[in-house]
Amino acid sequence: MTARHLISSAFVIGRRDFTATVFSKSFLFFLLGPLFPLLVGILFGGIGASVANDAERPLVAVLAPSADYARLQIAHDQVAKAVDGSIIRLQHVAPKSDLATQRKALLEARETPARAVLESPFGSPRLTGSIQPDGSIAGQVQLILAQARADSAPALAVTRIETEGRTTASERVLVARAGQALLFLLTLLLAGMLLSQLIEEKSNKVIEVLAAAVPVDAIFLGKLFAMLAMSLLGITVWASAAVAGIALLLPGAPGSLPEPALGWPAFAALCAIYFAMSYLLIGSAFLGIGAQASTVRQVQTLSMPITMAQVVIFAIASAAAGNLNGTTGLIAAVFPLSSPFAMVARAAESDAWWPHLLALAWQLLWVALILRLAARFFRRSVLKSGPAGRPWFRRRSAAAV
Repeated sequence: MTARHLISSAFVIGRRDFTATVFSKSFLFFLLGPLFPLLVGILFGGIGASVANDAERPLVAVLAPSADYARLQIAHDQVAKAVDGSIIRLQHVAPKSDLATQRKALLEARETPARAVLESPFGSPRLTGSIQPDGSIAGQVQLILAQARADSAPALAVTRIETEGRTTASERVLVARAGQALLFLLTLLLAGMLLSQLIEEKSNKVIEVLAAAVPVDAIFLGKLFAMLAMSLLGITVWASAAVAGIALLLPGAPGSLPEPALGWPAFAALCAIYFAMSYLLIGSAFLGIGAQASTVRQVQTLSMPITMAQVVIFAIASAAAGNLNGTTGLIAAVFPLSSPFAMVARAAESDAWWPHLLALAWQLLWVALILRLAARFFRRSVLKSGPAGRPWFRRRSAAAV
């Protein structure tokens, strides 16, 4: 069997499986399934964060003229921007003749009671409420008053420079582990579909008809790449919806993310490539498992050990993040099943390109090897076309006779 014949046969099988899967009615539900919880989570997450933020910020009523309150509000916004966090909320209330009655009504209001009432902010400021004199609310009010009164303070000259400090390195480790987790979840979620498809065709005897027409290696190769193309199509739809939802509901979120060492475009491209490699490696192993199983129960029994082993491998690769050149990092990069996860971490933490080229060649070699072994086991266990072979105890008995 020549390589050209293998590739052409695999393309026929892959086109058949891809067309049958993508153009089915169930594929639409497959695409829409993860989008509903994603959109609902983004929507209610943004609303919940806004409501929780407003609920946690104490309200301080300001009894002052409009001009004084506007000056105080400007100082409040400057302080909030400087500390990059939630501080007290201010509410303007026009002062009346009976300040004592007005103060009591504001503190005892049923709907939105004030935690404290500030009077005469630029005269003799007075803060009243159930608060501590040296507490957080009093301290923030004092800071806002000091900022509002510092009109003659000189402007601060700020010069920005790019630095490679400890914080940047730790943020890149977080990006590496987030990429590893996403890669792991997508691989396990989508690679298992190969098992169900293979078992279905084995039970319907379709796989034997295909094996009579094309080589088994071409069948496995075509099925693997067809399901990979289907998975990439689904991921593209999900990622586009997620990016659109985040840009619409959380416009400032993308700009606050730490940048990987290779930059976001290169990191995203490498994540897609390493997902494909991880899918091919795990999918090849799952095809080998499916070749040995004939029922769904047997699939579940055989796939559990490799799934648990993959969890352990992912844990090792995650532990290697931040120490890529250490013993754990090198082992995770060399071992084929954990290599895509380790290299995703390297793409986030290091700007070198040559390790990725070497790792991709190494991973492709193992994909070919695992597919070859899976096809060989399938021929022996299902098609009964391989060499017969005998267990060692039968060979010994035959020799004794």
